[in-house]
Amino acid sequence: MLTTADKRAAFKKLHESGCFIIPNPFDIGSAKALQHLGFKALASTSAGFAWTIGKADNRVTVDDVCDHLAAICAAVDIPVNADFEDGFAHEPDKVAVNVGRAVQAGVAGLSIEDYTGDNAKPLFDRALAVERIRAARGAIDADQSGVLLTGRCEAFLRGIKDLNLVIDRLTAYAEAGADCLYAPGISTAEEISAVVKAVHPKPVNLLVGAAGPSLADAGRLGVRRISVGGALARMAWAGFMKASKEMAEKGTFGEFANGYPGGELNKMFG
Repeated sequence: MLTTADKRAAFKKLHESGCFIIPNPFDIGSAKALQHLGFKALASTSAGFAWTIGKADNRVTVDDVCDHLAAICAAVDIPVNADFEDGFAHEPDKVAVNVGRAVQAGVAGLSIEDYTGDNAKPLFDRALAVERIRAARGAIDADQSGVLLTGRCEAFLRGIKDLNLVIDRLTAYAEAGADCLYAPGISTAEEISAVVKAVHPKPVNLLVGAAGPSLADAGRLGVRRISVGGALARMAWAGFMKASKEMAEKGTFGEFANGYPGGELNKMFG
C-alpha cells in the first residue's frame, strides 16, 4: 500500500498536465471497484454518502464524513479527494479545525464551497468566503501535509447564473490559497473556457453529467479534472429502486435479470 504522503504526491502530479476523471464512490465497495477499473484517483460525494446512511445531502455531520473519509482512504491505494461541503462551519476558525480533521483522515485533497445552506441567501459574503478558503489553506499548511485545496463557487448550482461573479470569486479563492478551482453547474464551452482562462495556470475541476463534454472535449477546453458528483450513487439507486418497486407493486422479480454477476463481484473484491 502507498503511504498517505505518496498518495498526496501522486494527486498533485495528476494536476500538472492532461485531463483525468476523478469518479465519486459512495462507500468502500464502490471505491474499490473504481480502483479496480483503473482510475488514478477518487473523490467522495456528499450526497452519495448521505444516502448510504439514510440522510439527505447536506444533513450529515462532520463526524460522519470524517469517519467515511478515513474508511475510504484506508481501503484504496490511490488518492482520495474529499467533498468537504462548507467545512461544516461558517466561521473561518471552525472551518480550519474541521479541515484539520479531514487531513488527519488521510485525504489527498479536499474542497470547500461557498454555499451557506440557506437558499434565501445561498452564498457567503465574498469577504467571508475568501477568509474561509484562507483558513482552510492555513490548516492544511500547519503540518505541511501537502493536501490539495479546491475552492468551489456554488453560484450556478444555486440558481445564480452570473459568470462574472463566479470568475471573481474563483480568482479570489486562488489568491487565498486554493490549488484547484471548481464551479459546479457551468456547462457551455464558453463558460468553461472563460473559467479556465481566468484562473490559469491553476487547474479547473468540471462537474459532468449525462449531457456534459467527453474527457477529450473537456481536455481541449483546458479542464484538468472531471468529477461526476452523486451520479454513480444515483445509478446504483436506480437499479435498486426499479427492482424494489417491481416487487412492491407487481410481486414479480424480472429486474433481477439485470443484476451484476455475483461471481464477478466476488472476483473483484477477492
